[in-house]
Amino acid sequence: MIMKRLKTLASAVVAGTLALALAACGGNDGGASAEGSSTAGATGDTYKIGVLQLTEHAALDASNEGFIAALDDAGISYEVDQQNAQNDQSACQTIASKLVNDGDDLILTIGTPAAQAVASATSDIPIIGTAITDFAESGLVADNEAPGGNVTGSSDLTPVADQIELLEQLVPGAKTVGLLYCTAESNSEVQISMAEEALDAAGIAHERYSVSSSNEIQQVIESMVGKVDAIYTPTDNTIAAGMATVSMVANENDLPVIVGCDTMVEDGGLASYSINYYDLGYKAGEMAVEILTEGADPAEMPIEYLAAEDCQLIANQATADEIGIDISGLENAEIV
Repeated sequence: MIMKRLKTLASAVVAGTLALALAACGGNDGGASAEGSSTAGATGDTYKIGVLQLTEHAALDASNEGFIAALDDAGISYEVDQQNAQNDQSACQTIASKLVNDGDDLILTIGTPAAQAVASATSDIPIIGTAITDFAESGLVADNEAPGGNVTGSSDLTPVADQIELLEQLVPGAKTVGLLYCTAESNSEVQISMAEEALDAAGIAHERYSVSSSNEIQQVIESMVGKVDAIYTPTDNTIAAGMATVSMVANENDLPVIVGCDTMVEDGGLASYSINYYDLGYKAGEMAVEILTEGADPAEMPIEYLAAEDCQLIANQATADEIGIDISGLENAEIV
């Protein structure tokens, strides 16, 4: 029986004023800009911090909020320029150039393509990445233990093998699993490979189903009907942003979807073992404070991870009822 892992909050009580204004896409750069500041500075310095978030969905938004909370809890004075690329690769490049030209003291990147864009634009400004599965595999650092450049951050690597075990428990008769992901995200490839290893070990057949953009999600899900018994999708930003479509089509066809994170469950996925993205962003914020106030060198700061025991088991009751899956055996699960 799979048991719930204890979930811990990395954050303390938020002190100071939360200065976060996420806005919709606008302007010629394809991004949304919002500026906020904290005046509770303990050092006398006001730091300029740029933020490039790949797209808007609940997990990335939570990482952003956690990062800002960590800055506030540290009591530093800062000004933050929030930019959102709305999942547009060219916008990532344009915004990255803007943040570098602005001379920010540090840049937070949320999502792999955002980090890759900023890393290609500067080798001098410290870059903190978050919501990135494998920094080394994505070409952002030389090694996850010894980054060696100006990039470091916190990884959202999830317990993929446990998620596949969860699929086995909830869909015990599954013979073939469809693996859904976006080809534009290198970290999704990493997780899909891990899922394939786990499925091979369990003796379950699998087939990849990929999209290149959110516009293809409905068609790809419909193509799975009658060919697979369940769907697995990792912490893929394109799929997460399109979970309403995924769940609509899958649920209509009684296809269980095991997903990579809690917000994807809240948006209609059946269940997941999930990290907490607010905690992930908070950890990135703590790393940023070390760089800004203590002179820590990103090159010598290993990529940080949330502990396995911090993951939570979460399931969606409405989805389970709609597709006829019994989730009563998920002891201590958070039911949404």
